[in-house]
Amino acid sequence: MVLGDQGIITYNALLNNTASSYIVVGFIDDNVKKKGKNIDGVPIMAFNRITSEFAAANNIDEIVVASVGIGPAKLIALVDNLSDVDVKITKVPPIENWINGELSSTQIKQVQIEDLLGRAPIEINNPNLENEFSGETVLVTGAAGSIGSELVRQLAEFNVKHLILVDQAESPLYDVEQDLKRAGKRSYTAIVADIRDGLRIDSIFQEYKPTMVFHAAAYKHVPLMEKTPYEAIKINVNGTKLLADTASRYSVKKFVFVSTDKAVNPTSVMGATKRMAEMYISCLQKESKTKFITTRFGNVLGSNGSVIPLFKKQIDKGGPLTVTDSEITRYFMTIPEASQLVLEAGTMGKGGEIFIFDMGESVKIFDLAKNMIKLSGLRYPEDIDIKITGLRPGEKLYEELLANGENTLSTYHKKILISKTRELDYEKIKTSIEELCITNRFQNNNIVLKMKRLIPEYKSNNSDYERFDKRVQTYKKNKGLGTPKTDKNYANS
Repeated sequence: MVLGDQGIITYNALLNNTASSYIVVGFIDDNVKKKGKNIDGVPIMAFNRITSEFAAANNIDEIVVASVGIGPAKLIALVDNLSDVDVKITKVPPIENWINGELSSTQIKQVQIEDLLGRAPIEINNPNLENEFSGETVLVTGAAGSIGSELVRQLAEFNVKHLILVDQAESPLYDVEQDLKRAGKRSYTAIVADIRDGLRIDSIFQEYKPTMVFHAAAYKHVPLMEKTPYEAIKINVNGTKLLADTASRYSVKKFVFVSTDKAVNPTSVMGATKRMAEMYISCLQKESKTKFITTRFGNVLGSNGSVIPLFKKQIDKGGPLTVTDSEITRYFMTIPEASQLVLEAGTMGKGGEIFIFDMGESVKIFDLAKNMIKLSGLRYPEDIDIKITGLRPGEKLYEELLANGENTLSTYHKKILISKTRELDYEKIKTSIEELCITNRFQNNNIVLKMKRLIPEYKSNNSDYERFDKRVQTYKKNKGLGTPKTDKNYANS
């Protein structure tokens, strides 16, 4: 059974497969002019006929999606329509990936969860990228992580003078280094180092003299950082501060900071530390020759600790899949997309911007879990159940890419926007962040309270630190500060 305009080609590829015997029982096409007609004796039927009952009655084993233009919404509808039967859904690759211009049945692969995420992938084809990075010495922190390692791979395709890979995770960094070797790359150096070690970072800058920095190193797991604000501040704030100060001191051309949507109206320690890092480099921009640029985006598919690898592990173990709340939603993008965005920001940024990405519609995690069960050839809840575990400390139901009332400015790419934020009291905030980093060295028990006084929009959720929120309000009232104002043009950021 084949869906799409390329059905004939797919049909022939299936019939020509000598290794397997396919029986094609129908074509699916919503063109009303084709309704009731046949191709080679095989009937053409409408999409709405494809239900669990129809599949069971006709002993359907597989549906091949031949149309490359089919949208995620239609794929989701197809998965939903067949939720009660064991039918495999596969997909034909794009024409450019066909072998010698011809489709082989072996190229037809199972539909992946990425195909169901409700938006078209971002496509960046900017010839300025080659000019931007040609001849540059580029340092990437967190180079062994999900985003950092992809940044390294993409940067290695440009004519960079030298790539410097910095990470404290020895084994994953070794793996990235081996990937570069296998790809025939030579102009790179992998360095095991901790960005919190100021002397070590200074020695790296002194020896290799990077001209551009992409800062992806961070602690990112919300529940873990909620338990250890000391560590979150130490790397996400102080580590960023040390790296940015060093970049400024050595007159690096551009410093691109990888932030997160969790920095917007933060409800967690992790989100608040990333917001503080954003604020610090914004302050540094006022006194530095280096152009400091921030990118904000949502969750990354397949990254370490993300929900999809977790679900896959849980399915392999027979379930259940764990979802914190039936209504929780998230934005998603792929690792290559996120990395392209970061590189694009490094190209278009003039200094001081916060770039955000139009990520389309958010995805309900409960629906994502059900679809993953279905795509694994199993049924919910008969084969694999889903367990609601409750929101974790610091976790939001809904993520945001903009703060309340925050506006955006357009760029030359319709999917990439610039966040328009109110002016900060740069001198005061920079001093306060520096003092907070020093205070944190003594593992001060009230460090989260100090963070809340520094970030007016930081309100804890499902966390022990909610007790500090009333104290912050009282503190501001006694200081005559009142509630931070927002209007239609600016946000508390």
